[in-house]
Amino acid sequence: MNERTSPTERYARGFAAALIAVATLVLAANAGPARAANEPKPAAQVQQASQHG
Repeated sequence: MNERTSPTERYARGFAAALIAVATLVLAANAGPARAANEPKPAAQVQQASQHG
C-alpha cells in the first residue's frame, strides 16, 4: 500500500513545489488594481514632468 519514495523523487517534488510557490508569490506581488486608461496623472507626477520638460 504505502510505497517508500526515493530521495530523488522527494527532492524533485519539493523543488517543483518551491518553484510553484515562488511563481505564485511573484504573480501575487505584481497583481494590483487596474488603472483606468483615461485617468489623469497624480499632481506630483504632473509637476515632476513639467519641471524636466
